Amino acid sequence: MKILKKALLHKALLQKALTKITALIATAALIASAALVLPVAIAAAEPDEINIDGVIAKTVAFIMETTPDPGIGQTGGEWAVIALMRSGETIPDGYIRSYYDAVVSQLDIVRGLLSSVKYSEYSRVALAMAAVGADPRDVGGYDMLAPLSDYEMTVSQGLNGPIFALIALNGAGYGGDPVTERYVDFILSRQLPDGGFTLSGTNSDPDTTAMAITALSVYRSRGDIEEAVDRAVERLSRIQRATGGYTSFSSVNSESVSQVIIALCSMGISIDDERFVKDENSLLQNLMTYYVEGGGFEHESGGGISMMATEQALCALAAYRRYAAGQKPLYDMSDAPASLPDRSDDEPSGKHPDVSVPAVLPREVSFEDTGGHDNENAIIELAQRGIVNGYANGCFLPDNEISRAEFTAMMVRALGLHGQNDLTGFADVEPGSWYGVYVSAACAYGVIEGRGAGIFDPGSIITKQEAAVIVTRAAAMCGLSRSFDDTAVRDILSQFIDYRTVGQWAAEALAFCYYYGILDDSAIEITPALPLSRGAAAELLFRVLNTAGLL
Repeated sequence: MKILKKALLHKALLQKALTKITALIATAALIASAALVLPVAIAAAEPDEINIDGVIAKTVAFIMETTPDPGIGQTGGEWAVIALMRSGETIPDGYIRSYYDAVVSQLDIVRGLLSSVKYSEYSRVALAMAAVGADPRDVGGYDMLAPLSDYEMTVSQGLNGPIFALIALNGAGYGGDPVTERYVDFILSRQLPDGGFTLSGTNSDPDTTAMAITALSVYRSRGDIEEAVDRAVERLSRIQRATGGYTSFSSVNSESVSQVIIALCSMGISIDDERFVKDENSLLQNLMTYYVEGGGFEHESGGGISMMATEQALCALAAYRRYAAGQKPLYDMSDAPASLPDRSDDEPSGKHPDVSVPAVLPREVSFEDTGGHDNENAIIELAQRGIVNGYANGCFLPDNEISRAEFTAMMVRALGLHGQNDLTGFADVEPGSWYGVYVSAACAYGVIEGRGAGIFDPGSIITKQEAAVIVTRAAAMCGLSRSFDDTAVRDILSQFIDYRTVGQWAAEALAFCYYYGILDDSAIEITPALPLSRGAAAELLFRVLNTAGLL
């Protein structure tokens, strides 16, 4: 069992991360409404006109088509997998195994450390692992539940932390952990006078209230919890709109309805309970007004399909169908598959036949200036294969900016490609230059291009978004190939406050890199035009090779 590291938190880092969490939650509704496609949602239907089985089947097919390679992530990740696995539909073994392998690969990259401050990341992954039949305490050797035993760190995230920790621990069958009682007490202590819950402020919101009910539902037989939950349920009833839906953070949206449906079903309360039917409009009827024929759901009416909204809606529909069939609640994984499907050994890798990652050299490699550096592991791993090199003074200079020529050389060596020094075709790449053969190889395989007009510009500094484009092409040669439509790109990048500054030509590549964990998504900004450092370049290449299973 590998040991999960604990990071020493700098005060500024903690504050920055907590600020991001609050800001993203508060603005998620507004961001998600900026959809790039505008299909038409169906009109409200009478309860007996809604073909739940048909909608679930179409939504499952839609998610599997748009998310063929799920990995760790808020969208296109755990919620999609949980929704699919709990939907009651048949999910191919290869799809399940592919997700598990992708998670293990991403955990290897970060050495099991998903986040230093946002412990709901571990809860989400643990819950998905339980859903697919894997042991969340041993995901490729990493324990996803261990961080949830750290009460102080879990609650430092705010109410989201203990809510999802309770859901994950109970859902995965570890509700007996002593820390769960402390999480219960923490949640109860945050109940507002109006009966609801909120992440911030003094007025409750439907999403947080519903999630708190879901987390506490396991303990509803306890007197004080029963009273607290009853008050929260009444609060949800009072703030329900005449349309049957909810407003959250100034947005009338589908995710709030989905969370309420999940909460009621977890409590064994019918979603047609008279308290939740307003002007003859039920929760299910309202949710279906966001449905787009074919399987997707909108965040806001008329805003276009949102993957986050779609995944949450399928979770809600699955919760409802399970409740109606007398099955376990959505997050109770005691009836999940007993084991993870076996890995298929005959699946084609998709790797280009010319890709040949260098073997580890028979010598120890170290640099005087990489000890304790964020990119130390990646630098040493690549240096031991001769992919990256240091300087004569024994230093690597990880924080120095890297040029196009240097990055091209690193990338070509990482893939084991070969070129000819006199076939570059660029006026500014002299035959015999140290980087000419690397430019030749990279261009021959279509991994990198020039600036136009016969210019390669080898000495200019490469930016983060430029590197993302090159790395995405290199990843395709390694067998990692996936396309994203405009909506998927928006869903992935909109979690960052500066996503509108991304060059359109680099948006899909950045989305690809964040989706596969090649780029770290813990910062609040993308900073696409930021010059890439030597250490960051090594990290990118290491993560590509590791994610592709080539190291």
